[in-house]
Formats: sequence, structure tokens, C-alpha cells
Amino acid sequence: MTDPTPPRTSSELRPVRLELGAAPFAEGSCLIEAGRTRVLCAATVQEGVPAWREGRGGWVTGEYAMLPRSTARRTPRERSGAGGRTKEIQRLIGRSLRAAVDLGALGEHTVIIDCDVLAADGGTRTASITGGCLALWQALEGLVEAGAVDRNPLQSRVAAISVGIVGGEPWLDLDYERDVTADVDMNVVALEDGRLVEVQGTAEGAPFARDELDRLLDLARAGIDELLEMQREMMEGMGA
Repeated sequence: MTDPTPPRTSSELRPVRLELGAAPFAEGSCLIEAGRTRVLCAATVQEGVPAWREGRGGWVTGEYAMLPRSTARRTPRERSGAGGRTKEIQRLIGRSLRAAVDLGALGEHTVIIDCDVLAADGGTRTASITGGCLALWQALEGLVEAGAVDRNPLQSRVAAISVGIVGGEPWLDLDYERDVTADVDMNVVALEDGRLVEVQGTAEGAPFARDELDRLLDLARAGIDELLEMQREMMEGMGA
């Protein structure tokens, strides 16, 4: 079996694989693998929108969960409702995907992107956004084909990646081992034109300087550009 996490430089992504249509009963789906991290993103389209959204266009939201054996030790299911970390990630996924959609053109439809982590080795939330974008696109293409909307409301691809400072060196796409030892940990979400949707950065150790922040953002942008290109190739392969 090929090692999914071969040696790499600090500016290289882990090996990425995207599989459209991985959940055959969903309106759109994508299985994304980044090294040993694997997330299944499945889109569901529903008629109508939340009451507070009526008359204002459609809605896109995200759900996120880690399967019990996605980690080295069993993670209990959140049977009593999503915990704080899960809610934070769900909101991030929803914000990121909505930033790429013309909600007015979506009409009164709600699209839910379920992101289920099959294996977690760092970067599950960023993988959820990158894979979720493709699942969303596929679901919206279905609405176009059904005549429910005039055009695909996805205005831009959106992707996300983690960066950090590990042992004094900027690193792209942190796996779990690097993530837990990082002095600085950051998640970056951006659109095709370079506009930032979200930047979540924390000094886990010593505070970091402005020039270090700029270096991390540049590194993240380079990684996101690679992911956006992968998304483009997948969409073109499906006839977009």
C-alpha cells in the first residue's frame, strides 16, 4: 500500500485526491483525501428556506461530524447535540460556502452540506470546505438541469488550507503531528480572485510578528491556488 504521507517540503501540500459522486444518493458529493485525512462531503437540496430567510433568496449551510474511529482512539458520538468545537466548524463551513454563492439566484432552496470525517490527521475543517465546494457545485448543477434555477448560483470556487509555524519554520497543510506541535496555527479560506473569506490564526506558543503573518498568508494562498486548480479540473471533467 502506498504511503499517503510521503516526505515533503514545508511548502508542499499533502497528496490530495478528489472523488465526485462518492455518495450516489446525494444531490452532490465529494470524497476528499489529504494525506491520511478523509472527509465525505454530501449535499442535500431542500425546497424552502428558514422562516427568517423567506423572500430573501436561498440558503447554504454546513454540518460536520467525526466518526467514532476517525481518530486513533474512539471519539464518542455527539448524541446530545453538537459540541462547541463542532458548532464552530459548522459555522465556518457554512460561511465559507455561502461566500461563493449568489443566494438570490438560488431561489428559495436550502442546500445542506454534510461533512463526515472518516479519518482525521489534521486539516479536517479545511478539507470539508474544499470538498464541500465540489459537492455544492454538483448539487447546484442538478438544480439547473431540473429547471429549478436559471443558472448555477456558484459564483466562485472556494478552498481552504492550514498553515503554521513549526520549529520556527512556516509549514503548509499541517498534519496532526505538526498541528499539535505548532507555535502558530492558522486556517485560511479564499475565493478564486484571492479575496479572503476567513483567517483563523492563533499563537499557540510565543506571539508572532507581522512579517511572519504575511509569509503564512502567502504560503496559504499558494496552496489554495493548487486546490482551486484541482477543483477546476474536476468540474471541467464533469462538463462544466
